[in-house]
Amino acid sequence: MIKRKTSWLGHPWLTALLASSWLLLQHSVEPVHLLSATLIGIVIPRLLHDFLPRPSKIKLKPALRLTRFVLWDILMSNIAVAKLVLGSMSRPQPAWVPVPLALTHPTAISLLATIITTTPGTVSCSIDEERNMILVHALDCSDPAQMAIDIKDRYEVLLLAIFEGDPKITGDTA
Repeated sequence: MIKRKTSWLGHPWLTALLASSWLLLQHSVEPVHLLSATLIGIVIPRLLHDFLPRPSKIKLKPALRLTRFVLWDILMSNIAVAKLVLGSMSRPQPAWVPVPLALTHPTAISLLATIITTTPGTVSCSIDEERNMILVHALDCSDPAQMAIDIKDRYEVLLLAIFEGDPKITGDTA
């Protein structure tokens, strides 16, 4: 068995997430809480190192672009759903939308499902690994094929760039 070389900050994002979560739970940034947050953030990933997958190298530029798109889409979807719910006698057209995936990275697929679910009006219902597809339920969708294209163009392309290093998006030439 080959043992991976471990470092104290092998999972920097997990370290930052654990430390900041601890501080949020404590509702304080007193020195004792900063010290305990630092220890928790360093020790827990170190103890779990053999059970954690290797950290992904994330490309920052497409990640920031994806964040901007997701936040904007969540805002616009909230307004659209509010109009739909509070509107006068509007009748939504619910639909099931199969979205074929080009993504293979499990974290990227999970993130796409999370993005779809956190956007009001859509829910990712299942991920079919055999057919490499995600099934989405939309509250109001008149054209499921166009919605699948929009999801792929808006989110999947950037997730490919972030996690799988698609050179068409990142501008890398390898």
